[in-house]
Amino acid sequence: MSWRGMLTLILLAAAALSGWALWSQREKPVSGPTSTRPDYVLNDFEAVVLDKQGKESFTLRAPKLTRDPNVKTMDITTPVFLIPAKPGANGGPWEVKSQRGWVSAEADEVRLRGQVHADSTNAEGKPINITSEELNVFPDANKATSAVPVKMIQPGITMNGSGLQADLETKNVIIPNVKVRYEAKAR
Repeated sequence: MSWRGMLTLILLAAAALSGWALWSQREKPVSGPTSTRPDYVLNDFEAVVLDKQGKESFTLRAPKLTRDPNVKTMDITTPVFLIPAKPGANGGPWEVKSQRGWVSAEADEVRLRGQVHADSTNAEGKPINITSEELNVFPDANKATSAVPVKMIQPGITMNGSGLQADLETKNVIIPNVKVRYEAKAR
């Protein structure tokens, strides 16, 4: 074999080896689900969500809901939640509105974000209004919490504070670091 033939074989072998090395170092696709596409979307809907005993946990109305198929959570645009009063509860049902909402896979936690407004009535039928930028609601436990500034208005009293812990059934609300303004009734 001539030196030209030998050089050609060496160059071909080097080219093949270089090609194989580059091929084996390419980025491999990540395994697992790559789609973040929702498995369903609801538009302009009303849904009644039941608890584990088959009783109404809450009713939800919204213009749009998307469900993540991987973690089974729901994202909601401008939701309105209606949380019914439990039998023997003090006062009426709660109506809670916000700009955005998120519901856990088990529907036992609802996170509301952006201009949250919660309205109900106490045992005497007087209105209770709570506003905040975020509110976490636990419908099965009938509780609500917040870690950001909160304003609560009842007839004759306005409370502003940082955070909130509320029992939605008894209408007991704890607001830490609170400032209270009493309004005298006209005589």
